Amino acid sequence: MATVTFRDETATGRPLDEFSLPGLPERISARELVRLRVREEVARHNAAPATRFHGLVRPVDAEVELNGYRMGAARRVDWERQADIAEAAFLRNGFLLLVGDRQIDDLSETIDLTADSVVSFVKLVPLVGG
Repeated sequence: MATVTFRDETATGRPLDEFSLPGLPERISARELVRLRVREEVARHNAAPATRFHGLVRPVDAEVELNGYRMGAARRVDWERQADIAEAAFLRNGFLLLVGDRQIDDLSETIDLTADSVVSFVKLVPLVGG
């Protein structure tokens, strides 16, 4: 079993947030890894629902704020819906997925978590006018 550190970074490599998750399989697809990360962050939010959500992708009906999303009221979030949104965002190049020093381009790619235990998510900000 592997312990993985999930890290959010800016495009310049500055860490924004991170958490570790033990007990993961040694080999996992990129899709499963993204969904696992989303499930964990939603579980942490749902344990104590708040008006702010700190996660990879924006929940439905939430507004973007600096380093998070503001929801109208404290509420629970559906992890499966968030995971579907995250998969779609990956396919639209909404974020980069880096495992160690290697960029993952395909959600079906198998990742060896014993070789690289840090998984970075780099959120990309769309340029104004483009």
